[in-house]
Amino acid sequence: MSLAREELADRVRDLLPPNAMVREKRMFGGIAFILNGNMLVCPVKDGSMMVRVGKEGMTEALEHGAEQMTMGERTMAGFVIVTGDMVEDEDSLAAWIDRARRFVETLPAQ
Repeated sequence: MSLAREELADRVRDLLPPNAMVREKRMFGGIAFILNGNMLVCPVKDGSMMVRVGKEGMTEALEHGAEQMTMGERTMAGFVIVTGDMVEDEDSLAAWIDRARRFVETLPAQ
């Protein structure tokens, strides 16, 4: 795993609530943070992060500068990529994590 991904994963850990039932799983070449069995965020490359916002949260996320997540030619519905610039400071990173958490908490536990 690249240093940028590892550093971002450390920052995500620091911002998660201490009582959150979050587990970590190696995915997409990084560490995905899983809440109640559903992916929350995942540092992916070059300091970028995949964020699960749900279909309903896509418009807002895109308006805040995120990009639609694609894997190869497949568009990942409900997921966006935020660049390292967008999560450079702790407040911005916390806001993206919170956006993902708010959505994931609406999903049934897996």
